[in-house]
Amino acid sequence: MFEQTFKNIDDVLWKEAGCVTELDYTEQTFWLLFLKYRDDLEQRRAVNATLAGKAFDFMSVPVPS
Repeated sequence: MFEQTFKNIDDVLWKEAGCVTELDYTEQTFWLLFLKYRDDLEQRRAVNATLAGKAFDFMSVPVPS
């Protein structure tokens, strides 16, 4: 199940993202996993706040000027 998903991500990183070296690949993979973790954490906190009857504000991402 997950094997095919990871293979698809690998293909995109190597071919479409322009990863030339293993270091590029590792860096891109780290960021994908980090962003996935952050999104899951935010979703979990939002659900917990909703269940507790509290308001929840998602983390804001600073936009460069």
